[in-house]
Amino acid sequence: MPVRNIEIMDTTLRDGEQTSTVSFSASEKLTIAKLLLEELKVDRIEIASARVSEGEFQAVKDITDWATTHNYLDQIEVLTFVDNGVSIDWMISAGAKVQNLLTKGSLNHLTHQLKKTEEQHFKEVSETIALAAKHGITTNLYLEDWSNGMRNSKAYVYAFLEFLKTQDVARIMLPDTLGVLTPEESYAFIKEIKDAYPDLHFDFHAHNDYDLGVANAMQGLKAGADGLHLTVNGMGERAGNAPMSSTIAVINDFMPEIKMGVNEKMLYTVSRLVENFSGVMIPANKPIIGANVFTQTAGIHADGDNKKNLYFSDLMPERFGRKRQYALGKSSGKANIQKNLQQLGLQLNDADLKKVTQRIIELGDKKQVVTKEDLPYIISDVLEGTYVEKVKVNSYVLTHSKGLKPSTTVSMTILDDTFEEHAQGDGQFDAFMNATKSIFKTKKIVLPKLVDYAVRIPPGSHSDALCETIITWKSTEKEFKTRGLDSDQTVSAIKATEKMLNIIVV
Repeated sequence: MPVRNIEIMDTTLRDGEQTSTVSFSASEKLTIAKLLLEELKVDRIEIASARVSEGEFQAVKDITDWATTHNYLDQIEVLTFVDNGVSIDWMISAGAKVQNLLTKGSLNHLTHQLKKTEEQHFKEVSETIALAAKHGITTNLYLEDWSNGMRNSKAYVYAFLEFLKTQDVARIMLPDTLGVLTPEESYAFIKEIKDAYPDLHFDFHAHNDYDLGVANAMQGLKAGADGLHLTVNGMGERAGNAPMSSTIAVINDFMPEIKMGVNEKMLYTVSRLVENFSGVMIPANKPIIGANVFTQTAGIHADGDNKKNLYFSDLMPERFGRKRQYALGKSSGKANIQKNLQQLGLQLNDADLKKVTQRIIELGDKKQVVTKEDLPYIISDVLEGTYVEKVKVNSYVLTHSKGLKPSTTVSMTILDDTFEEHAQGDGQFDAFMNATKSIFKTKKIVLPKLVDYAVRIPPGSHSDALCETIITWKSTEKEFKTRGLDSDQTVSAIKATEKMLNIIVV
């Protein structure tokens, strides 16, 4: 069987960011983009949707500025819309050169969402492609809801493809938008289209609503797809997208006829960084990247590994930059930090490195040892985002005595006013929150509801480890997350809360 090269496009920073409550800062997006292209070595990255926000514009501008000086600009892609050139103008201002144009791949979407005819839609698409070409912008094109289009309005899909073969389009991208395809359908639909249009480049974009994303991606490649769209940790709307880690391992182990350039040894590093930046935890049993998947617990397994590696498979942890483990039972200058970052495959600019260095010095005053494994936590805390400090927790006393209710006394400054309040609670943090609510009640500000509270320390750490607390808050307008980092669990929660207070005070 002839060897065939395919492209891997990562859309963690666009489709993956559509995971509920996830929003990457500009610094985080740039860090992830660098890692994806320089270390993981994916072919292309989709980094944003045009027109979303000023923050999104700045993130794209930062990435395109970096990509221009490092010859990656043609690998940077932005989702755009058929909108009379508004998206094109946005891209030009942001310095991007490749648009992924969103069009309708099913008659159902065309009729009921756009309320337009085929002719109207095709004409507007053609005008958008021509305008992009005029400004030196390459066009890739999404057929949104293509999977349902093939099921229910195949004639429309083929009419669209007949039109597109006359257009200046580099890639036609076939999304299973709602994640409804079976592996058999993925193979049949893509093979049918690839047989009909062998000279066109087709990407397959699988979602994971039935947990079939990897299987569908595998069948799409067997059918002749020229590229795949994946996300780190399978991030994305609803159940997410086909995950990068598992898909790459499957291709390498079961599809010798397929070649691609992804460096699987960096999969775990990238996954952990995205986990920390997004606040979305990797399940411990997630293949390839989960905390437990290379940990033997049962004694018989450890015994077998000592006797001709009886419990080894092709999924050796060293392939992914990890080590096999056996579970037992139920201070710093910039140079030192840079060395540790290099071992983790991370890069920071001078300004961000200075912030991280200062944070490590602060932590070193409280905790004797800051380990390499602590670094992603520290980076995510420092680069979480910037805000004007309008609320400052000046000081507090936390008490927890046997037989007495936990209590706290808090001093807090809101804008130019300083308040002091005492409260009790079911725990030290609950007491702190009760005192904070009383303070904000005087300002007639209602605090958002705490809907989730997650605490973690780096794997393998001890009782003096750095503690990261990620709190999810829900107001009447939105749901969002803040994180705090400290060697004390309650203090890390207070720091996460202080960030929340600065977000809500306007």
